[in-house]
Amino acid sequence: MTGSPLVPGAMNFRDTGGLLAGAARTRPGMLYRSGNLARLDDTGVAALGSLGIRRIIDLRADDEVMHEPSRVPSQVQTTRVPLFLGSVASFFAEDIGLAEMYRRIIEHSAAGLVDVVRGVITDQPVLVHCTVGKDRTGVTIAVALAAAGVERDAVVADYARTESLLPVERNRQVVAYLRSLHPEARHLEDLATRSPASVMRELLDDVDARYGSAADYLRAHGMTDDEVTELRRVLLTAPE
Repeated sequence: MTGSPLVPGAMNFRDTGGLLAGAARTRPGMLYRSGNLARLDDTGVAALGSLGIRRIIDLRADDEVMHEPSRVPSQVQTTRVPLFLGSVASFFAEDIGLAEMYRRIIEHSAAGLVDVVRGVITDQPVLVHCTVGKDRTGVTIAVALAAAGVERDAVVADYARTESLLPVERNRQVVAYLRSLHPEARHLEDLATRSPASVMRELLDDVDARYGSAADYLRAHGMTDDEVTELRRVLLTAPE
């Protein structure tokens, strides 16, 4: 099975609602995340439309969009915010690890991360996605949730959940194909299939050490205090 129960055909599709944020929780039905939307059939497109999503934020590069164009309801606005400075293939060719990839996103794509968070503030429900919904989406959603005040363990667990949602057969085929291109690559399986909790925890700890918090990271790259407050209002329920 390659789709999610919510949206058939959409890999790794899920709602970020219900995560602990002190005395509050994240609101269900506000912020969704997924892999690409190229394999939705008519049922999947209808299911996506039934969620009332107003904006889709696509983090993929031009070549990825061209190769696998999305199938989405016509009334939904799509915003493109490509996050990688290089191509996806370049990470496999360089044989970098997940920690290095995520560090590069934080360091080199800060403006894009701010744009995505502003998109989340502007329209809800909103869906953020890339090709697999693991790395670009994982980092972006983690920063947004952490900036909103979601507890660290909950942010990390949401990221780590991806690994259990990637179909085994998909992983086997992707790894075999990539291994034929990069037979000596050490980090190939991690890049293609894994989302270790330790990697995200290390990334968020580093953001805290360098900026003070995920919210301060966003502020350092142009977000205002009012925008951070609005992010929290949008994503969190009132404290119980």
